[in-house]
Amino acid sequence: MATSHLCFNRGIQTTPLSTFIHHHNTHNHTLFLFSYRRQSYPFFSTPLQMSSNHHHHHHHLTSTPVFTNADHQRFLDHVAYDALVWASLHGLLMGDQSSQKSGTIPGVGLVHAPFALFPTSFPETKWNQACELAPIFNELVDRVSLDYQFLQESLSRTKKVDQFTSRLLDIHSKINKKEEIRLGLHRSDYMLDEQTKSLLQIELNTISSSFAGFSSLVTQLHRYILSCHEKLLGLDSEKVPTNNAVNQYAEALAKAWSEYNNPRAVIMIVVQAEERNMYDQHFLSAVLRDKYGITFVRKTLAEVDQEGEILPDGTLSVGGQEVAVIYFRAGYTPLDYPSESEWRARLLMEQSSAVKCPSISYHLVGSKKIQQELAKPGVLERFLENKDDIAKLRESFAGLWSLDDSDIVQKAIERPELFVMKPQREGGGNNIYGDAVRESLINLQKTGSQENAAYILMQRIFPTISEAVLMRNGHWHRDRAISELGIFGTYLRNKDRVIMNKQSGYLMRTKISSSDEGGVAAGYAVIDSVYLT
Repeated sequence: MATSHLCFNRGIQTTPLSTFIHHHNTHNHTLFLFSYRRQSYPFFSTPLQMSSNHHHHHHHLTSTPVFTNADHQRFLDHVAYDALVWASLHGLLMGDQSSQKSGTIPGVGLVHAPFALFPTSFPETKWNQACELAPIFNELVDRVSLDYQFLQESLSRTKKVDQFTSRLLDIHSKINKKEEIRLGLHRSDYMLDEQTKSLLQIELNTISSSFAGFSSLVTQLHRYILSCHEKLLGLDSEKVPTNNAVNQYAEALAKAWSEYNNPRAVIMIVVQAEERNMYDQHFLSAVLRDKYGITFVRKTLAEVDQEGEILPDGTLSVGGQEVAVIYFRAGYTPLDYPSESEWRARLLMEQSSAVKCPSISYHLVGSKKIQQELAKPGVLERFLENKDDIAKLRESFAGLWSLDDSDIVQKAIERPELFVMKPQREGGGNNIYGDAVRESLINLQKTGSQENAAYILMQRIFPTISEAVLMRNGHWHRDRAISELGIFGTYLRNKDRVIMNKQSGYLMRTKISSSDEGGVAAGYAVIDSVYLT
């Protein structure tokens, strides 16, 4: 990327950054900057001192110029300035929480989306493993979605205690028809477990897998920064894998639209009434319009209820326009259904002949309970024939248990720090960690209630903690952080013909290591990219 002439290098001395960077050592409180592990890069071959009070450690380095914390700060201020300009010019923006209209009126009260200033290192072998899993998971979602009994039975106990899952299952039981055109825009999220060095799946998102737009932008931003400050950083921007998520998502939606085969029909994006993350969505719409000439409309569930009807031939018409494809960016949380009106809209859409992304059955496949069921011995064999594929999936499964398993519950009460309790909820902010796991389990045992069916227990993954520079609200902040890699997948089939099944870009999210929850929109994490090592 020959963009260095565009960089705002305001008089920074081009001293190699090895003079700025020092690998973190807990015993001597020296400065550390990046999440790059020393062995990964030539410039980390010797730990460089940052201040003169460590002379006794590194006699061989006394000739190295000593750089102070102020140099560090200045360098990061420069890079942050460049990055903020780039983010503003390229639409890496969200509605600002402090501005009242920012979630409803575009262009009002904008702030850059939270991002990491530099990409995070990630082993190339694990990266390849995650990418290879995407088409297998796509295929698995499709197969499981067709097994009506499996979904209804697996979720039957959850249904009794979780009102939301119960309502979704009701719609599922009313539909019980095989969709001919099936479209999946999925994202499978992974962490690298420090102890076992294995890549483990956190969850599989089958509805409203967001940030295809922003993740593509942050990848470009990081390539830009690395090429701008190449002399200082000594990092190769080509090691940041290209990320075409937004174009691939648009391509999948466009292909589903052409399979529906009515050029006058529109794509409908179902959105929340107040959406500060609207620009990530508009990004996708812009590609659909500019590249494919497809008209799209944005509607809330309430608007669909007011304006929607099913014509005698099964066609969905909303506001007088025929809808070819429904793309859900809402409807995954109970908060999206404040009244019966929203549930009516969901049922109406499911009953129509429009292509749903996701259909109700794809939505249910993404639930935590199904993830836990699929991890049981022998269950994957019910859906997939290929032994290698099954082995690859199993290798990525973390420990998952239902609360019926009294041995595991006992273990979790004794060692709550090794487990996470997960309810049937999407969108971040709902998991239970630490001592709260013990308290919750003891409470459930006391009441002897069926409530435990609303949760699953999952092995807690301990990812590598590394140093990161996080940008939020125009300020950079250096902290210890952990990262989660999401791999996007696109899947489209019409009857027996698989039209698309591939890995389609990625999302890296990085969060302060002391924060348990990981949602970017929920305010815990920043968008990042990968530096392959």
